[in-house]
Amino acid sequence: MGIKGLTKLLADNAPKAMKEQKFESYFGRKIAVDASMSIYQFLIVVGRTGVETLTNEAGEVTSHLQGMFNRTIRLLEAGIKPVYVFDGKPPDLKKQELAKRYSKREDATKELTEAVEEGDKDAIEKFSKRTVKVTRQHNDDCKKLLRLMGVPVVEAPSEAEAECAALCTNDKVYAVASEDMDSLTFGAPRFLRHLMDPSSKKIPVMEFDVAKVLEELELTMDQFIDLCILCGCDYCDSIKGIGGQTALKLIRQHGSIENILENLNKDRYQIPEDWPYQEARRLFKEPNVTLDLPELKWTAPDEEGLISFLVKDNGFNEDRVTKAIEKIKSAKNKSSQGRLESFFKPVVSTSAPLKRKETSEKTTKAAANKKTKASGKKK
Repeated sequence: MGIKGLTKLLADNAPKAMKEQKFESYFGRKIAVDASMSIYQFLIVVGRTGVETLTNEAGEVTSHLQGMFNRTIRLLEAGIKPVYVFDGKPPDLKKQELAKRYSKREDATKELTEAVEEGDKDAIEKFSKRTVKVTRQHNDDCKKLLRLMGVPVVEAPSEAEAECAALCTNDKVYAVASEDMDSLTFGAPRFLRHLMDPSSKKIPVMEFDVAKVLEELELTMDQFIDLCILCGCDYCDSIKGIGGQTALKLIRQHGSIENILENLNKDRYQIPEDWPYQEARRLFKEPNVTLDLPELKWTAPDEEGLISFLVKDNGFNEDRVTKAIEKIKSAKNKSSQGRLESFFKPVVSTSAPLKRKETSEKTTKAAANKKTKASGKKK
């Protein structure tokens, strides 16, 4: 779920913190990608028609492999250096949210069965997507594929979004790419949406700058975290009746959730019983992340390994895989050139601005004197 309604809240109240970018503008950039979110998208979209999905001869789903392979090649061809971050063990506080998701999938499965019996194609399409779940096997398949492609994989001790944010905060990557907004709440300096969208959608990448978010909202990072908890996050329920705009107004007025609770109209707003907002706050401020972050390395693809895994094990077309490998090799050479701006590092000089200012002042005075004399002559 991420942070409920945060994108719209920022669009309405902190528009300068958001900017549209071209996909190609991230040439040479290292980007941490939330792997599970991407895999989920691939399972829903790639090769799916109703209940039918892409499978190999053994009947195992391969939509995630097809999507991950093609999308990663697109990133590499654009000179982008992706690093995929996979979820570890979820925190205990998230178990309630995971239980809700499980219940929703169970309900969708029942609805899907009824839709299939009735032959309702629209309902089949709708509910089949709601039954999708990223499994350990899906994750393991994609980790193997990425390593064979020479793309680094990071296994988070807990939440992938938190690990992505840590990589960005420690300058291991330029930005975090996901569709869930949690990474901003975890303090990622830069956050990208729509980077992993297919090119056919033609949607620009939306880049968020957390420092500008705080500046425009006139909040500290602690207050922003409290705002996100009030909006609704994966760790606890929100207060019924309080949406994003009201949450922002209350945080600006009272400064913290504690002060809000002291002044809130209990008859109007229903506060959840035993509301664990303090634990949620702690998870955002002190997440379980890797302390000794790894050095990220992008290597040449394992050609034999890729053909064996994709063609022999999963039924991919050999000619297409071979051509794709050539694209990867070519892209790796291209991205190694680095960003253009790195070749033009500015030389800092303290005297230059003073000289320019001095010259400018002299020029201005001379022009003024000349104008005065000319004016005197006319008179």
